[in-house]
Order: sequence, then C-alpha cells, then structure tokens
Amino acid sequence: MIGWIDFILLFLASFRLTRLLVYDRITAFIRRPFHREAEEVLPDGSKLSYIEIKGTGLQKWIGELLSCYWCTGIWTSAFLYFIFIYMTDQAAPLILILAIAGCAAILESIIEKLTF
Repeated sequence: MIGWIDFILLFLASFRLTRLLVYDRITAFIRRPFHREAEEVLPDGSKLSYIEIKGTGLQKWIGELLSCYWCTGIWTSAFLYFIFIYMTDQAAPLILILAIAGCAAILESIIEKLTF
C-alpha cells in the first residue's frame, strides 16, 4: 500500500498526463495518426468541430482510447503506478513534475472561473 502523499502525487500526475494526452495541443502529433478533426456548419452559421476516429483494428482502438478521458486515465494511472512501484528512483522526477503541473492546471481553472 502507498502513503497519502504518494497517492496525492500519483493522482495529480495522472490527471495532468491524461489531459496532456487527450486534450493539449502540444501532443496533437500523438493523436494525429488516430484522429481526424471534422467541422460541421450549423444552421446559424457557427462551426462545430468534432473528432472522427481513423482506421480499424489497433489504430481504431488507440483512437477510441485517446478520445476518451476516462479510458486514457485508467491507462495513465496504471502506467504511473507501475513505474512508481518498480522504477521509483527514475519515476520520481516525472511524477513530481506532472503533479506540480497538475496543481497548476487546477489552480488556473479555478482562477479562470472566478475571474470571468
């Protein structure tokens, strides 16, 4: 079993890594082989953007995974937990950096909601 501080660090790191893979522009190159962005013009003239999953088989499976925040979250949590348990010294900097970035993302979201 892990301690509370380790749990909180893993929680925040998993949150940040998941958002990084699923939503952030800087990782669009990872999603590009599996997703196609499509646009639809609505009757009022506005545009609606959405994702279409590319391919079949493994390509489609990865595309579905990367389009689902909850699904990707399970895998990022498992990955981070695995490296935390079996490669603690090597994983610690990555987990800490992601956890700090996760805290910053949460604070930014709160501040954004309070100021608008």
